Amino acid sequence: MHLQETMTSSEKVYQAKIFYVTKDTAELEDGKIVQRDVLHHSGGVCVVPLTDHGTVLMVRQFRYPMQEITLEIPAGKIEPGEDPATCGKRELCEEVGRTCGKYTSLGTIYPTPAYDTEVIHMYLAQALSAPLTQDLDEDEFLDITELSLEEAVQTVMRGEIHDAKTQTALLKTYLLMQDKQA
Repeated sequence: MHLQETMTSSEKVYQAKIFYVTKDTAELEDGKIVQRDVLHHSGGVCVVPLTDHGTVLMVRQFRYPMQEITLEIPAGKIEPGEDPATCGKRELCEEVGRTCGKYTSLGTIYPTPAYDTEVIHMYLAQALSAPLTQDLDEDEFLDITELSLEEAVQTVMRGEIHDAKTQTALLKTYLLMQDKQA
């Protein structure tokens, strides 16, 4: 088996501000025809801003679909054609008012690969600047929170951080820092 599905047709059925949805027809490897609904998204970035004191700058914000305030690392949507690293640095500055002297890729994740094309690029930002002014979008309201990296990881492990990109990037950062200390 080669585990492949071949798209035979695709129709855009919904266009939103930050994504669009297609209704696709695909042929399975056994010849059966199925429908696949796909949400197309330009992708995103998230950044773990790690201070020289070993603390992480995080943001609290209301997430409308979940109807709750979440604790997350700075993140944002990649504009069409924008370089992910550049986007991450922009989001770092906009959301927590910092620039960085060291920027390391933590890889990518597919948050919901069953129906969404979004890819999130994760970065670690170190050698942070002194605090600058936040430059939030007009519809964005965030409170900055600072936790030690260890406390942020424990918050993940206690199930208090539900955001997948934040969980993944914090845990990868923690392991990376443990490897550097060994």
